[in-house]
This record gives sequence, structure tokens and C-alpha cells, in this order.
Amino acid sequence: MVTAEMVKNLREATGAGMMDCKKALAECNGDFDAAVDYLREKGIAKANKKESRIAAEGLANIFVDGNKAVILEVNSETDFVSKNDEFKAMIEEIGKSILASSATTMDEALALSSSEGTIQDLIVAKTAKIGEKLSFRRFAVMTKEDGESFGSYLHLGGRIAALSKISGASEEVARDVSMQAAAMNPKYVFRSEVPEEEVAREREVLKEQSMNEGKPEDIANKMVEGRLNKFFKEICLTEQSFIKDGDVDVQTFVKNNGGEIKEVVRYEVGDGIEKRQEDFAQEVMNQVKGN
Repeated sequence: MVTAEMVKNLREATGAGMMDCKKALAECNGDFDAAVDYLREKGIAKANKKESRIAAEGLANIFVDGNKAVILEVNSETDFVSKNDEFKAMIEEIGKSILASSATTMDEALALSSSEGTIQDLIVAKTAKIGEKLSFRRFAVMTKEDGESFGSYLHLGGRIAALSKISGASEEVARDVSMQAAAMNPKYVFRSEVPEEEVAREREVLKEQSMNEGKPEDIANKMVEGRLNKFFKEICLTEQSFIKDGDVDVQTFVKNNGGEIKEVVRYEVGDGIEKRQEDFAQEVMNQVKGN
């Protein structure tokens, strides 16, 4: 019988998680030393020691099969690992596993089968083998109808990934939309997605600017609406000038090709993660030392 005290002792000895320790003890019939070896063999003890590290590098990728697509981001500690073939193969295994499943949440994705047991087991095993903290950060599943098209675009080898879905136009048009999203990093796809409080705040700032320019309030209010359109043009994908033809916005470009934008997802590796402040020489030394 596995007791709480046994689990506690194993956790203190290995740094592994409670559920991993409990499983190890159960697999080893309560034998403490065998359970330690079990965790080491699985790479779990080693991997857990890396949990406090920051993984803000890595790759984003897109996988498509018929009417279903998956966009995901997997992180590593250094850019070196993002060029590692084993790391890339792990991302491909994760992506294809999700693509072939009905998973929509991270918990469901991590529980999917992999070559190491589950996706979670795969990440733990590769963390131990590669020697850096690896983290499956996020993913999104997109589905389409037969009359719709996916457009995927990877920038800088997967530093940025963008996936779009449009109706009534070709895959090439959809890819151009994804390229636009990757290059211009819009905050929103449609004007309707911008929160009212954000619009109200911008309107107030623009009004103050106009008043400070000495304009009467009625004139200032009219100027605000014109400047708001410029604000939306900067942050909304559909209203941005199309990078291949500055005479039209993105929405018009798609419409001119008989299409309509339905959905766009953009991932940039490490976006929003606080990164390490470390010089290149130190990063190389860490690689050599296996830290």
C-alpha cells in the first residue's frame, strides 16, 4: 500500500510531482529505491528540477489535415534548442496527435497518447534528454467547411505563425491574410472585437488632443471620429492597408477575390513571457555545462 508519507519522502528525494511519485511507488510495489530509479529513467526527477526556469524561446507551427487545422507553440529555454531536430520532431508529434483527436483544452491535449506514454510524458522525457525546460504553451484548433479555405504562414522558421480561415476564396488568398497578420501583428481581427472601454479611452485621449490644439469642442468631436478610424486601421486586421497593395485594406482585398475573413489566429514565440536577461557567452556556457 502506498501511503502519503511514502509519497512525501519520494517527493523530497527527487523533486518530482505528487502524482508522479504516487505512480512510481505503485509501479514499484512501494519499493523506495526502485521508485527513485523509475523516476530517473522516465526523466521526471530531472525535468522537475527545471520547472523554475524560464522557457521563452522555441517554435510555433501549424498542422493541417483536410477541414481541420492546429496552430501551437512549444517553448524552450534557448534558441539553440529550437533548431534541434528532436525538438522539432516532438512538436510534430504533438501537433499531429491533437489533429487526430477531439482535444480542445490543454488538459485534454496533454493526456493524449504519445511515443512516451502521454504528451505530458513526452515533454518530460524530452526535457530530460535535451537538457532544457520545455513547455507546451498553447494551441488552437480551427475547423472549416468544404467551401472555406485555410491559409497558413510561418515567419522566421516558426518564430511567428499565423493561421486564417476564409470563405469563398482560394488558399492563396487565405495565405496572404495570414502573411499580413504575421507581419503587421494586429491586436484584433474585426472592429467589433475591440472592447468598448478601449474605444472610449481612445476617444477621450483624441478629444483632449484636439482641444489642446485649440479646436472648438464641436470641431474637436468631429476630428475625434476621423482619428478613431485611423486607430482602428492600426489595430484591426481587416482595416489595415494590405501589404501587397496599399491602395486597399485587407477586407477589401479579400472581398475583391470573392471571399470573407472568418477567423485568424497569430502566435509569436515568447510573446508576453518575461525573458531572461543573459548574454550570449553565458548562454553558451550553460549549454556546455548542461544546465
